[in-house]
Amino acid sequence: MKAFILDKYKKGGALRFGDMPDPILRDDDVLVEIHAAGLNPLDSKIRDGAFKPLLPYRPPFILGHDMAGVVARVGSKVRRFKVGDEVYARPRDGRVGTFAEAISINEADLALKPKNLSMEEAASIPLVGLTAWQALVERSSLQKGQKVLIHAGAGGVGTFAIQLAKHLGAMVATTTSTANVELVRSLGADVVIDYKKQNFEKVLSDYDVVLNSLDGDTLQKSVGALKPGGKLISISGPPDPDFARQQGLNWFLSQLMRLLSFGIRRKAKARKVGYSFLFMRANGGQLGQIASLIEAGIIRPIVDRTFPFEATNEALAYVETGRSKGKVVVTLK
Repeated sequence: MKAFILDKYKKGGALRFGDMPDPILRDDDVLVEIHAAGLNPLDSKIRDGAFKPLLPYRPPFILGHDMAGVVARVGSKVRRFKVGDEVYARPRDGRVGTFAEAISINEADLALKPKNLSMEEAASIPLVGLTAWQALVERSSLQKGQKVLIHAGAGGVGTFAIQLAKHLGAMVATTTSTANVELVRSLGADVVIDYKKQNFEKVLSDYDVVLNSLDGDTLQKSVGALKPGGKLISISGPPDPDFARQQGLNWFLSQLMRLLSFGIRRKAKARKVGYSFLFMRANGGQLGQIASLIEAGIIRPIVDRTFPFEATNEALAYVETGRSKGKVVVTLK
């Protein structure tokens, strides 16, 4: 099958378009013919080698973390899906590879595609949807009436998280550029901080939750926006000791995580707030719940641009500019 292949870790390197063996179908796997694949900053970080110590990938391998498509075959133990089903997923770590014509995915990671979305729209959802869900529903248990600050509101995670937080009944603040103020307001943001004109840390205070996807400086400043007992959740690092335990990392890497996160954990503790690093995990059950919200019109996908599959490298370069609103998708069908 045709695929975009990472031959070696290299910052800014191009993926090779070539042939790879067809996926192996295990008993509890579903073979999916991919119609569209979403792109994420995570793809670039893995290509650049940023996650080499943490994720079990050995080049050459196929990159890609989001997809929507049609079930082509099912393993002998699969009960929830049948040939012809339209599905979407974020494959689990160690088994990614959606920049390809097909992929074999564990049944537990898969969900039926929202009926009211195109393949391109559906492919934009899994990684950002699961990230927002696991941060706001699972980890912070965001409640009606609470206040949440979502950084980078016009990005992939931000556009989804704003809508989910509003559905949960929270008051939502977000940071964005001047060009995207109206977009984030249309998604439900109550307070919009134009970072080119305002410093959020001087305007916002007593928040219950902050979801950070930006740099370390923004992370440090976010502590001051929280009330005592608040929760600071970051998807851009630094990884903490709890993450090391969850991943089963060795002693050396665990100590490294402890060292990397020491400064922010100390600052958070001094302000009586909690800090945690979130690296989302595959979860078909949660994608099923997300699909229900989308079908009910509660959450809508934001797709900035679509590219043909052959232009995957160009699409990835566009994601890396940081200027996309919502998600970027490549189409195969």
